[in-house]
Amino acid sequence: MDDKQTAFITNDAVVTGILLGILALVFYTASSKKNGWVKFYKIVPSILLCYFIPALLNTFNIINGEKSALYTIASRYFLPASLVLLTLGIDIPALRRLGGKSTIMFFAGTIGVMVGGPLALFIVGSINESVLLYKDEEAWKGLATIAGSWIGGGANQAAMLEVFGASKDLFSQVVVVDVMVGYLWTGILLYGSQHNEKINKWLGANSAAITELENKMEAIDNNRAVTKRGTREWILLLGAAFGLTAVSHFGADIIAPWFTKNYPASANYSLTSGFFWLVIIATTLGLIFSFTKARKLEQYGASDLGSVFLYFLVATIGMQMDLKAVLTSPTLFVIALIWIIIHIAILLVVAKWIKAPFFFVAVGSQANIGGAASAPIVAAAFNKYLAPVGVLLAILGYAVGTYGGYLCGLSLKYVSELLR
Repeated sequence: MDDKQTAFITNDAVVTGILLGILALVFYTASSKKNGWVKFYKIVPSILLCYFIPALLNTFNIINGEKSALYTIASRYFLPASLVLLTLGIDIPALRRLGGKSTIMFFAGTIGVMVGGPLALFIVGSINESVLLYKDEEAWKGLATIAGSWIGGGANQAAMLEVFGASKDLFSQVVVVDVMVGYLWTGILLYGSQHNEKINKWLGANSAAITELENKMEAIDNNRAVTKRGTREWILLLGAAFGLTAVSHFGADIIAPWFTKNYPASANYSLTSGFFWLVIIATTLGLIFSFTKARKLEQYGASDLGSVFLYFLVATIGMQMDLKAVLTSPTLFVIALIWIIIHIAILLVVAKWIKAPFFFVAVGSQANIGGAASAPIVAAAFNKYLAPVGVLLAILGYAVGTYGGYLCGLSLKYVSELLR
């Protein structure tokens, strides 16, 4: 008999309460000013706990992620709604006002991830072909979820998990790799922010542009109006999120069967997958409506609500993971380390070429690797008024993460097939 059938709690209503309680506890303690919690969260990222506390409950059979319908609900409804809300607030004119170098460094970081993953897999796979498989599964499927995370964020990672079909066992491995390697790089950038002038000198960059940007962002912060959020505003947010999610489902239900019927070979590129079209349409609609008055929904907390949906999705992913399988494939760490080194190398070459200040290197990288969670933190390490720059670029990451992660996943698949 399957031990999972004897899980202590099987009622999804109870499990929902448990997951939301875990998220509330993590966020409450992560924002605590008490010295013990501050020290704890300097070592353990809060996002990791959102995955691993539910995973512990699943591992010890307190809940059963495989039998629960919560992940299906979260991935089919909350994920596309999250993508809509996170991309809806992109302010393209504001990004343009940051200057060309900020955008160039962001996309240099994106290219670094897209090129670095397949190249790292090729290097390690050429030396040790066994790395191409995790147990009996193709490892590139798990690595593709890192691409989604490192270009966009958790929503894009979850999208790549569904599109390429990595098992929960493999995903348990790559989540640890993703978080540990990513936060190691974040720590290095935070250290580098304290030696900003020396690094700018090495890059040949003029920091006057950053000083001007600091003054500009300070003026914007001082003049920012506080928008009231009430029942009307929440209804508008939910209407936009789930209305566009409905359109995305409607479009996916038409497009995926059409490809299946007329171009069955396109299954190799996930074009016959309804979920693929669901996330593509949701992301695209969010981008399109960001050019309209709908962008003002960000003043009501569009990205905040999108993040709430995202964290619940993270918890439902975690509740399907078996921690007894974690860290059984250390070669994935080797691939990720080489991957991040390539990302860094491309960033530094481009920065040296265009003489971009280190601030743009750091924030451009974190807007990809760390997303909205850490890009503002790294930006604020340079100056507290620069935190919104990190937010703007991180939101851009959510927009390109779906497309970039998908293309990187196909490249990883090609490299894997080439080496086998």
